[in-house]
Amino acid sequence: MRSLTRISLGLIALCAVSVLAFATSVNAKEYMIGLMTDRSGPTKNVGTSVGDGFHGYTALFNKQNNIPGHKVTVMEIDHGYNVPRGVEAFERFKAEGVVSISLFGTPHTVALTPRLAEEQLVGTSPGFGSAAGANGERFPYLFPAAASYWSQAATGMKFIMDNWKGPGKPKIAYLYYDNPAGREPFPILDELEKSLDIELRRFAVPPPGIEMRPQVLDISRRYRADWVLMHTFGRAPAVALKEFTRVGFPRNRIIGFVWAGGESDISVAGWEQSEGYYTIQFAHVGSSRKNLNHPVLQDIAAIYKERGEDLPASMDDSVYYNRGVMIAAIHTRAIRNAVEQNGANIDGEDVKNAMERINGFSLDGFMAPLQFTPQDHEGGGFVKLYQVKDGGFASATDWIQGYRDVVMKYVMAGN
Repeated sequence: MRSLTRISLGLIALCAVSVLAFATSVNAKEYMIGLMTDRSGPTKNVGTSVGDGFHGYTALFNKQNNIPGHKVTVMEIDHGYNVPRGVEAFERFKAEGVVSISLFGTPHTVALTPRLAEEQLVGTSPGFGSAAGANGERFPYLFPAAASYWSQAATGMKFIMDNWKGPGKPKIAYLYYDNPAGREPFPILDELEKSLDIELRRFAVPPPGIEMRPQVLDISRRYRADWVLMHTFGRAPAVALKEFTRVGFPRNRIIGFVWAGGESDISVAGWEQSEGYYTIQFAHVGSSRKNLNHPVLQDIAAIYKERGEDLPASMDDSVYYNRGVMIAAIHTRAIRNAVEQNGANIDGEDVKNAMERINGFSLDGFMAPLQFTPQDHEGGGFVKLYQVKDGGFASATDWIQGYRDVVMKYVMAGN
């Protein structure tokens, strides 16, 4: 009888464990994020690295069991920087039940912003899209989630004014790619030119930006600028840096916006020739596979090694790989907050509300501290300036803002 009793108790215990395991597996949720990338189109050098970084951080997030019993999955679609394919990707994401979407590309963001509101799905557009999208009351489901071109322009101007030693006021040149994105900072620059009582002149670069000698000569020889704010993309940043080097303009008087400061831009122009050049960033830069100089990157690298995989070459493109890490961190933090607040069954509206409650999140200094509110979906507009130095990037500032009152005046106007 005692033996039978022991056997019965053992069977009961085994059944209890099995039932618990079954219940856990049944109750486990997978929260899917839709990830748009460009791995095959004109911006594939950016999209590939951003996509790899996004997957790398999501794997780390799951390994750390940040949502106990549940995990986050990623559905990636390469739209090749083609808007119709991006719209198709949105529909596929919606059909699969994603709870948020990482957008890619300004024209895609503009096309899909109304659809985000219709379907009550959060979409992020860090470093692209419209700066006015930061107005959370007018665009409730769009989160620029990083410093817009307005904020970049304002902080670049603030850095110049803080570092100007005179005499008089500086003469500033705004060298920009002549498209809507390049022209977007105009109202901020115009207002700051008046309020700061400085001289600022614009110099347009016609697409595709592979010829810039006339503009550089105008800036350096005729206008005799003291500083240059450079808002260019694609091949144009490297072309500009080569031309400024050729005419002897000091690179430590040039500030590049976020798409003019990747390793690919600097390497084409030449690291030695770019010495002193400042770049605006909203995530940690300067790392590589041989220089994993932040704990987050070290933890991600450990996952690759556990899988028996080599670290991807995209990790050497720290500017863009790390932005992918940053974007994934924002989405996963919002999903985690939503689950903690509402329980396991969440939807896009829950994620939107949870993202608006993110306050002070910086991933241990890996990215600009985010301070979302229902009114401000940009997150504060913080950036950090880095300087090209000794063949790499050196931090030139802490996380800073510039003339936030001016930026927010335009954000609240919502145009």
